[in-house]
Amino acid sequence: MSDGDIRGAFATHPKFEDAAGDDAYAPTSNDWDATVTIEDGAVAVTVRVPTLSAAVTEHDEVADVVEEGWFETLELRLADATNVTRAEARGDPSVERDDGDVVFEATIDARSGNVADDALAVVNYVEGTWFEGIIPGYDYREDVQDLRDRAAGNAQADQL
Repeated sequence: MSDGDIRGAFATHPKFEDAAGDDAYAPTSNDWDATVTIEDGAVAVTVRVPTLSAAVTEHDEVADVVEEGWFETLELRLADATNVTRAEARGDPSVERDDGDVVFEATIDARSGNVADDALAVVNYVEGTWFEGIIPGYDYREDVQDLRDRAAGNAQADQL
C-alpha cells in the first residue's frame, strides 16, 4: 500500500480528520489527544493520556509508590496494544512520561489489514487500558470524573 493509499484510507474514514502537519490524522471519537502519522508504508500512532497524579484534583495527592506502581502496570499492559490489529507492528511500542502525561507510541505496518481501523483500535486500546487503571477513592479533575460518570451511567443502563 502506497503512502497515497494510506492517506486516502484516513481521509475517507469517518472517525479521522486532518491534524496539524503533513500526513497526520486525528481520531474524532476519542477523549484524549491522539495522532496518526504516515511514514514509509506504516503509520505511527501516538496517544497522550494523563498520569494518575495529573488526573486527580489539586486537592488530592497520589503517593509516589502508588504513582510508580500505576505507571509500571500501565506500561506492561500497553506492551500488547498492537496485538489488537491485523497489521504487523514495527518494533515494540514505547510508553514514557512527559510532564504529567503518559505518551504511548507504536508503529504498525500499513500493508495488511485496514490501516485506519487498525490505528483506531490501537488508540481505543490505549485509552481503554488507561481508563481501566483509574483507582477509586481519589478526587479526579472534571474531565476524568465526567468519563467515570459516563461509564457508570452506561453500566446502569446496560443492567436495565
